[in-house]
Amino acid sequence: MPDKQSASPDAGLSAEFERALGAIRARVSAWASEDGGDAPATSIAIAYSGGLDSAVLLHLAHAHAASRGLRLHAFHIHHGLSPNADEWLRHCQQQCRQLGVPFEARRVTLDGTRGQGMEQAARTARYAALGDLCEAHAVALLLTAHHLDDQAETVLLQLFRGSGVAGLSGMEPANRAPGLLGNARLVMGRPLLGTTRAALEEFAAAHGISHVEDESNADPRYARNALRHRVMPTVAAHFSGYQERIARSASHARAAQRILDEVAAQDLDRCGEGDSLRLSSLRGLSEDRCNNLLRYWLASHGLRMPASAWLDEMRIQLFDAKDDARIRITHADGEIHRHRDRIVLTRRFDDRDLQMPAIDFRWNGEDHRRFDRFRGTLHFERTSCGLDPAWLRGQPLQLRLRRAGDKLKLAGNRPTRSLKQHYQALGIPQWERERLPIVAAQDRMLYAAGIGMHWHGPHCEANDGIALRWVADKI
Repeated sequence: MPDKQSASPDAGLSAEFERALGAIRARVSAWASEDGGDAPATSIAIAYSGGLDSAVLLHLAHAHAASRGLRLHAFHIHHGLSPNADEWLRHCQQQCRQLGVPFEARRVTLDGTRGQGMEQAARTARYAALGDLCEAHAVALLLTAHHLDDQAETVLLQLFRGSGVAGLSGMEPANRAPGLLGNARLVMGRPLLGTTRAALEEFAAAHGISHVEDESNADPRYARNALRHRVMPTVAAHFSGYQERIARSASHARAAQRILDEVAAQDLDRCGEGDSLRLSSLRGLSEDRCNNLLRYWLASHGLRMPASAWLDEMRIQLFDAKDDARIRITHADGEIHRHRDRIVLTRRFDDRDLQMPAIDFRWNGEDHRRFDRFRGTLHFERTSCGLDPAWLRGQPLQLRLRRAGDKLKLAGNRPTRSLKQHYQALGIPQWERERLPIVAAQDRMLYAAGIGMHWHGPHCEANDGIALRWVADKI
């Protein structure tokens, strides 16, 4: 295999870029076909900061797009963190103007880091803005300038953080990241991932490519910079070609992770019930296999990967608690509950919602009415036996949470029972009961969400009447 760093800048890097980008575009086409759409082949975009790596990417992508009749966009994100940010923006505009590449910038403001470091907060804002720009321009493939040295640094950083196989897999040549980009179909490609930084520097020098220098890249307070400037030179002195070796190990880790995901998918088929998991089925798995399934299940719902200690504690609580215990395990992105034999994932609930005041309203004949505070929609549906519409129009109505002593009668020949008894009979878990609203008219219950209409008189049996139905927002 030829040494990438000694290859001719023209024949070496350009050919390598074409091969890598060709493989990425083939993957985009395959994914588009799986989604039932056509392969997006008319527009691509690059994330262009103006630094050396993205400057080389701009020139390579420009040549590729010109030779294939593609439209290339360059997107620049202005964080405002550096006093030189405005100058970088002007530089990027000028370079794109000279090449005839459509350019657009987006300014983002970091209003607090929400528990993230500044570096991570800037990354999160940057990718969200890039996703928005791609959507606005109907771009399905976004190229970034990550290279082989970046891959080695990423794997080592994950190793030092104690990451598992997924973290040690490093970056893929192409992947979707809807949680980061906000677009489920947008593909992020890294055609320079097999190229060293030295090769990019050689190419830039040979072609006179102008770029900016971000002074923050020399700041050792950032973990990646400390690794790059203080650790990697020592590693390079003792282990020639370490980048390729680390990248090879990352490739092995990705293969192992794919196998773990296949096993987890099989276990999910056996242990899953809708969006929930059966606790009895999980008990039949080994501890490691159970944890693998739980990670896969959480990731499939878009939750960030928890620490191993958190996962172990969650499993212990779910398995060891008494049958009637109220299990509520909080995660940064949601909550895990147990109800009978089911493990259920929900959004994070705010207990202040349980003190929410009632909402007074009137029905004016509309088909439905939205109640944002209660996170749902109340539907008014025509039925052969329901509330008299004329009577309902004349009632001052109220949407509220349940109260102690609330009771409901489903039909004239059915007994009146407490809401708690109805909930228990229907298997409605505690966390849902607390937030299911009641519709009342002059303090007389008409409807209880999750249970049904309350029968209490002739106006409840009108022909061509109105039935109420509550639809809660999806979690």
